[in-house]
Amino acid sequence: MIALLLRDLRLALRAGGGFGLGLAFFLILTVLVPFSVGPQSALLSTIAPGILWLGALLACLLSLDRLLALDFEDGTLDVLATAPLPLEAALAVKALAHWITTGLPLVLAAPLLGVLLNLPPQGFGWLVISLLLGTPALSMIGTFGAALTVGIKRGGLLLSLLVLPLYVPTLIFGAEAARRGAVGMDVETPLLLLAGISLGSIALLPFAAAAALRMTIR
Repeated sequence: MIALLLRDLRLALRAGGGFGLGLAFFLILTVLVPFSVGPQSALLSTIAPGILWLGALLACLLSLDRLLALDFEDGTLDVLATAPLPLEAALAVKALAHWITTGLPLVLAAPLLGVLLNLPPQGFGWLVISLLLGTPALSMIGTFGAALTVGIKRGGLLLSLLVLPLYVPTLIFGAEAARRGAVGMDVETPLLLLAGISLGSIALLPFAAAAALRMTIR
């Protein structure tokens, strides 16, 4: 499993579909928001949690079409399907690699970008916590969507259409937790719901993704 994780990390960084692309999109979105809504500090403070969470979600979405496509093209998925390592575990490792190269850098960059949107000081910690709890679900749900569409030519649009509705609960609870933290309200309920989504996704979706993938490569 460690060898597979290291291989996927190298491929993601080499292909340019994770770390750099996601961070660049996140930065561009954050920089452009004040130009589109105006420089009012109060307005930016209000919308900052939602904008940062939306940016993180869309940045995660950008690299999903490459998550399994390269392995499908070179036959690696056929090898993984017959390897001693369960396919469910292999897909969980791929989701972890996606999170390390995409989700984790976004979590680390979010406080810096929050400054550009005038995020209140008390909101920085809760923003990071909400992203840490929620971005694993984005990677795991994205892996499931990639497994459903891996055999389809130019399936990137279909992948987005399948994954985005599944992302909505994570976006809602993540942005709500960050918003409540920024204004000093109780954040326990949205954080617990956010953690529940991530744990449920990690527990169930590797099996669903593996079942979908076996039908594709059969």
